[in-house]
Amino acid sequence: MTIVKEMFAAFCGLGGGLVAGCGYVAFLTVLGIVPRLVQLSKTAKFIQYYEWAVVLGVLSGTWWGLGDAGGRLPLFVAAPAGLFCGVFVGMLAAALTEVINVIPIFSKRIGMDRRLISALMAIVIGKVAGSLFQWLYFVYH
Repeated sequence: MTIVKEMFAAFCGLGGGLVAGCGYVAFLTVLGIVPRLVQLSKTAKFIQYYEWAVVLGVLSGTWWGLGDAGGRLPLFVAAPAGLFCGVFVGMLAAALTEVINVIPIFSKRIGMDRRLISALMAIVIGKVAGSLFQWLYFVYH
């Protein structure tokens, strides 16, 4: 009976993971994050590396998330991992807001046209700091 429960749990987990993965890929595709990143950084010759970085990052993050490896990381590994997670979340948030032009429209409405760069940097730094805090406080401890 327990083997049936474990197989059912594995089937549900696999199905949920496939749905979440398909949604994530659809989200990245609709936003055009990888092509936009390549365009902004002028590194078109490395497009396949960007794509593989996304795929391998998602797979390794998922595999790592299935275990309890976070509590066993030394600080010199946890800090860069938190930094990279913060950069990723910040870039994802920036790409989303750029695609739908939230920040420029909002800044014009509240009269912050001249401080747009400061607002964007505050968002990015806040995302990085938040991810570092999460990694160093919740994951590392």
